[in-house]
Amino acid sequence: MSIHSVPGPKLNASFMTGYLESLALVERLHRLLLDVIKDEFERIGMLEINAVQALLLFNIGENEVTAGELKSRGYYQGSNVSYNLKKLVETEFMHHQRCEIDRRSVRVRLTQKGRKVRDTVEELFSHHAGALESKGVLGPQGIEDINTSLRRVERYWADQIRYIY
Repeated sequence: MSIHSVPGPKLNASFMTGYLESLALVERLHRLLLDVIKDEFERIGMLEINAVQALLLFNIGENEVTAGELKSRGYYQGSNVSYNLKKLVETEFMHHQRCEIDRRSVRVRLTQKGRKVRDTVEELFSHHAGALESKGVLGPQGIEDINTSLRRVERYWADQIRYIY
């Protein structure tokens, strides 16, 4: 039985319009985030890393993880994790080492060079957070409301994936 044939509550057209707008906003915000990071790295003259890789380094932080954990922990949202890890190791932003117990698994962690990138992204985000609050764009309650709503949508979507399989 198709999900479309399952009877459900009557669809509210204005809610559907708002939902589609939210989906488009989330997608645009992610692209804009990558553009903001790219622009910052261009501004400081660090051109050997792209925005996706810089965000990955920021998300890993001080952790040492396997490639598989990058996705399961939410550190990486893309589909070409192997390529980006390979590039980050080649450009010496990351160390990699085979696990002693499971030789098929590789653990990665940031090098000093990678930590510098992470610190740059952290400074950028800190500056943005301060400016958003000081300029009255978004306050503590607003950010909490956004996060609560996004977590609810995340949980709903995760449940939908589990339901399908």
